[in-house]
Amino acid sequence: MAAGSRSTPTWTGYRQSIGDRSSLFASLAGEGGCARALYPGSYLDLSPSTAIASVTYVDTDRRAARFFADEALVATELEGRAAPGAGAEVRFVQADYTEPLPLPDVGFDLLVSLYAGPVWDHCSRYLAPGGVLLANTSHGDASIAALDPALELVAVVQHRGDAYRLDSRDLDTHLVPKEPAAADPDLIKRSGRGIAYTRPAFAYLFRKCGGLAEPG
Repeated sequence: MAAGSRSTPTWTGYRQSIGDRSSLFASLAGEGGCARALYPGSYLDLSPSTAIASVTYVDTDRRAARFFADEALVATELEGRAAPGAGAEVRFVQADYTEPLPLPDVGFDLLVSLYAGPVWDHCSRYLAPGGVLLANTSHGDASIAALDPALELVAVVQHRGDAYRLDSRDLDTHLVPKEPAAADPDLIKRSGRGIAYTRPAFAYLFRKCGGLAEPG
């Protein structure tokens, strides 16, 4: 299939609807230690590969499978956008991430959960100790993570337009529920919605206990 074929959806088109998250992953890569990322529920969001050497994307969507299968198109999409060394390995697994994946346990140092559902519950096994979870409150994933003793908050993600930044200041003032009773994992899972916080952020970065230093 020729690169850019009309029958193949593109990251360029998808990026127009969700925005470009490349600067977010550039910030993560800049902190060091993020060389192998796992992105369940990725759809067409190729932005991690602009900054990270090896990224495994997981989705059930056939359009995503068609996009990632077109290696020439993926290379074209990354051309001029990827940092040196980034995008060296782009792998796609067409699968339901809530089922066991053909991937090694503790094989990744970044797990991405953005608008994808309960990624942490099902994919925590793949994140190495000292690795980081990037999650937002969509579907409650960041709210579940905030209550998990195996994780510690190390930064929040703020953004304006396509510009993202990590902020590790005053972390104790974040993830404070407006309604304390809402901080109940079972309630969050049943509702499928994240907690409303007094200081909202785009996303949150958690370290899996047992490894690397916090971002400074």
